[in-house]
Amino acid sequence: MEGHVDYRGRPILSRSAAGGWTSAAFIIGAEVLERFAYYGISINLISYLTGPLRQSTAAAAANVNAWSGAAMMLPLLGGLIGDSSIGRFRTAVISSVIYVLGLAALAVSAAEGGLSRVRTAVFFLALYAVAVAQGGHKPCAQAFGADQFDSDDPDERFSRSSFFNWMYFGVCGGTAVTVLLMSYLQDNVGWGVGFGLPCASMAVASALFLSGSPTYRFSRKSPNSASSEQNKEPLLLEKSRSGGWEDSARGILRLLPIWATCLVYAVVFAQSSTFFTKQGSTMDRRIGPNFLVPPAALQSFISVSILASLPLYDRFFVPIARSITGRPAGVTMLQRIGVGMVLSIAAMAVAAMVETKRLRIGQELGSAVTMSLWWLVPQYVLYGVSDVFTMVGLQEFFYDQAPDGLRSFGMALYLSIFGIGSFVSGFLVIVIQKISALFGDDWFSDDLNRAHLDYFYLLLAALSCVEFLLYLYFARRFRYKQGLGHSV
Repeated sequence: MEGHVDYRGRPILSRSAAGGWTSAAFIIGAEVLERFAYYGISINLISYLTGPLRQSTAAAAANVNAWSGAAMMLPLLGGLIGDSSIGRFRTAVISSVIYVLGLAALAVSAAEGGLSRVRTAVFFLALYAVAVAQGGHKPCAQAFGADQFDSDDPDERFSRSSFFNWMYFGVCGGTAVTVLLMSYLQDNVGWGVGFGLPCASMAVASALFLSGSPTYRFSRKSPNSASSEQNKEPLLLEKSRSGGWEDSARGILRLLPIWATCLVYAVVFAQSSTFFTKQGSTMDRRIGPNFLVPPAALQSFISVSILASLPLYDRFFVPIARSITGRPAGVTMLQRIGVGMVLSIAAMAVAAMVETKRLRIGQELGSAVTMSLWWLVPQYVLYGVSDVFTMVGLQEFFYDQAPDGLRSFGMALYLSIFGIGSFVSGFLVIVIQKISALFGDDWFSDDLNRAHLDYFYLLLAALSCVEFLLYLYFARRFRYKQGLGHSV
């Protein structure tokens, strides 16, 4: 395989010698553990901020959105470093070390009793260290995983498309366990343990990623040459490939209309770990006489619905669609993304209806605790099914359609959609709270029985409809870089 070497810098003589699903298994396993670490922090962060750190609901939601936004924007820097400087593999490894250290500091700060400025400062410094580390690890590790499949080989190109499906399947399986386990431990055992387990998980992820090194393919092509025969040094390094920065810039710019018209989807996505969780805390969470379901645990239904839907998509939907359309993946990447957008609109509409019912019960009875927590399940399930289409479709689209030498940056561009979406969500919360409070009807009151999250959800559903129309306009005019010329 010209332009590729193994971990000792030796030429790879056949595709079976390195790369493929063997390498992908190590990377998928490491990504599952990394997501356990990340979601072990993020899923219940709003509860920690409103609990031990004593922040208001609106302030905590804004802080969660700001941190999530930073964690999703920093991959732009990490991806650029991986593509143009030290390589994807090394960027992922270095980021993993910072990741473990940040999580360790987070666990120590959470384990300390009392509330002080020092403890709060250490907590937020550690939290943003995790964001920085995630920004380097996630785009480079995922792009490096896709690099294990050769796009010039028809069978491996199809396997690469399937790789994104099964990587997301594994990640969501780990997330389901994370949500159920960590939300219970954090609410009932302690935050030190609740943040300590993610640290241990990331340490194991780093070891697993490194242990797969003998099986990996590494690209030895540089930005300035067609190929490189520098096989004397056993560098674990793959360089970016590019036909020039001007061509690369044009290749990235052509993706921006799709990027921009997916931002509202990301705003919708941000609600599952903030206001959905706070809603759940006001509802009847009892199972039996003694057990209370942690509010954040319902996020597991997103993962469960993904775990149920992805195999059906990969093994049944794709073959049926392929027989009709003649396309290897059944539908185009942009078609797949669009279907998920429609489902996200449905999720917001259902969320608004459920919240309207919850408010009516709360106003009639003075409390919403008589309404079962399970009323929130449908909106979580719709979230999960929409992710199967849009999230996985976006991953494949931004990897596949980015210039060859900027594929880590392409993955980072995909992640930045959710970073900007989190910032926009936080900005909307702040602006709407100030405006609605002026009229004596605070949409985000700490007492959710006096709030109007239903109005907020309806607003997001309306914005999503506008976004979808714009997306259709640009998607129909997009031309894939392989020159196939097919529209959305």
